[in-house]
Amino acid sequence: MNEKITDIIARNLGIRNNQVTNTLELINEGATVPFISRYRKERTGSLDEVQVLQIKELGEKFTELEKRKETVLKTIDEQEQLTPELKNRIENCYDPVELEDIYLPYKPKRRTKATIARERGLEPLAENIIKQLGNDPELEAESFLNEEIESVEEALSGARDIIAEWISENEKARNIVRREFTRGAFISSKIIKGKEEEAAKYRDYFDWNEPLKKCPSHRLLAMRRGEKEGFLRVSVKPDETTPLGHLTRFFISGNNACSLQVEMAVKDSYKRLMEPSIETEFASLSKEKADDEAIGVFAENLRQLLLAPPLGQKRILAIDPGYRTGCKVVCLDEQGNLLHNENIYPHKPQEEKKMAAKKLTSMVEMYRIEAIAIGNGTASRETEAFVKKLRYSHEIRVFVVNEDGASVYSASPVARQEFPQYDVTVRGAVSIGRRLMDPLAELVKIDPKSIGVGQYQHDVDQKKLKNSLDSVVELSVNAVGVNLNTASKHLLNYISGLGPQLAQNIVDYRRENGLFQSREELKKVSRMGPKAYEQAAGFLRIPGGINPLDNSAVHPESYHIVEQMARDLGCGVNELIQDEALAHKINLSKYAKGDVGLPTLNDIKTELLKPGRDPRKAIKVFEFADGIFSMEDLVEGMVIPGIVNNITKFGAFVDIGVKQSGLIHISELADRYISDPNEIVKLHQHLKVRVKEVDIPRKRIQLSLKGVEQV
Repeated sequence: MNEKITDIIARNLGIRNNQVTNTLELINEGATVPFISRYRKERTGSLDEVQVLQIKELGEKFTELEKRKETVLKTIDEQEQLTPELKNRIENCYDPVELEDIYLPYKPKRRTKATIARERGLEPLAENIIKQLGNDPELEAESFLNEEIESVEEALSGARDIIAEWISENEKARNIVRREFTRGAFISSKIIKGKEEEAAKYRDYFDWNEPLKKCPSHRLLAMRRGEKEGFLRVSVKPDETTPLGHLTRFFISGNNACSLQVEMAVKDSYKRLMEPSIETEFASLSKEKADDEAIGVFAENLRQLLLAPPLGQKRILAIDPGYRTGCKVVCLDEQGNLLHNENIYPHKPQEEKKMAAKKLTSMVEMYRIEAIAIGNGTASRETEAFVKKLRYSHEIRVFVVNEDGASVYSASPVARQEFPQYDVTVRGAVSIGRRLMDPLAELVKIDPKSIGVGQYQHDVDQKKLKNSLDSVVELSVNAVGVNLNTASKHLLNYISGLGPQLAQNIVDYRRENGLFQSREELKKVSRMGPKAYEQAAGFLRIPGGINPLDNSAVHPESYHIVEQMARDLGCGVNELIQDEALAHKINLSKYAKGDVGLPTLNDIKTELLKPGRDPRKAIKVFEFADGIFSMEDLVEGMVIPGIVNNITKFGAFVDIGVKQSGLIHISELADRYISDPNEIVKLHQHLKVRVKEVDIPRKRIQLSLKGVEQV
């Protein structure tokens, strides 16, 4: 990548040029974002994973721009119009919009009005008129009359068509119009006549108009969805008076009959060519901006969901609750393996409470259950109340688990492969139990779009959405690290440097050879080359392995440093890891040399103090308010507990235990102005909320945090 591009990326991100250069070099060498941000801090100047990812994405955009330049140069050269000046300008252009403006006059186009006029020989007349030197264009037009052009007006009309195209292809003119679109474009939507009834859900947008720059992403995406479904007509444009005035002043240089012809061409060019073209450009740019915002919301929600607190390896009884079909119950061991499954019917219509109670307490005893997970869907509250009333022989913690996407998992090829002999209800209940143990390990099996934490996810650019969510999953998995001996192939797939084939090969190796005893043993896995090993090893943990460092985030390439530290302190690596006092005695500057600097050494010391530390918080039991089971139980003004289950640009949705989530609008999140709900709330956060409004017919609950003291 050339220096100019490096400079643009550095200025864009507010970092140094050498940080960009070194990061791009590492990416080109096959290094992943998690590996670079964790193990190459000296090369990048300690850039975090977000900055590394931004460099990667901008690098890819400029690579695409360079390819586009090659196409543009080739096309213009084939037309024999590529001058040295034009070539130089294209090669030194780093703005995609500017590049397309430069290319526009040379771009192959369909047969236009101007093309037809040129074919009729009217270009010389257009050239004379645009100079605005003569006073009688009609007289001049007479010399262009022939069998094809029968009147003076026909000749002048053709000349104006040519001038209109010149105006529309003029870079400065296009920038004049762009400036006015930027300053004053309005987005408007109108209902298509006759569609009023079908489009009822878009009623807010039947006659909507607001400045484009003030239109929030969720509103723009809603209008575009209505347009896509054939209910709304959406436009993006400024009042034409201002851009037309600027264009007229720019192109009119005289005050004669030719000037009047040019003025007519300016109006035609704006209305017929420029306004539609720039409108398309701004519609695309505003949609892209709205997509980016919506994808950003989705990505942040997904990150928070993936990094939700795990209960850890416990024996779990999981319940997928229901009424008529009963509650599906499964018992899982510490590794999430299915031990037992059956149905209970504690609710109407069967209401076999005694039998259900007996079965549950028996399973808790028989399978040495340590915690109960209940899905938060239908009959969740009633099931939770029933389970908590039972008496057990030992303490049992009860958790309500978000089951979004569990049904998608249960019907997926992944679930069929894991549990071929069981139906979807068993698989769904297993997924709920495993989510309590380790949300990250279970959620990676589900398409992120099905997890239910997005905003307009079906309306945004799907490729961009997939790339963003895949990056979030990859960064989350590697931030936590995985147990090499228990991780599924789906989890291993996201580890830096692996991918589907190597993940499967690791699982196959484990099945054939037993548990891994060391990271070094990874090198025996089929197709595990030096590069893949380098990228992956630091993120794979082996609890109880031969080398204690194999259960830490210390990379094998740095083991010799830790071994030297231990020798200098007169102890073994095992002792160094187990004794904080010893670790605090290390003089880090003594080991800084070559490519190893203080950033890496500080990370090593942190790992020695807390090896294999899980960055996720400890899990807490959440309890809904007693006696609140449906919207009818809510009273305006009451303060009740809730748990955040989705965050959007306009507020946060909170589960308060009545099946319908309530909305805390962004204006109700705090007593001060906030621009992003994430400033105040996080996914799965436990809150106290005040019920502001209950609209039972529309199934809407308005909540507020204002004036509510949080515990």
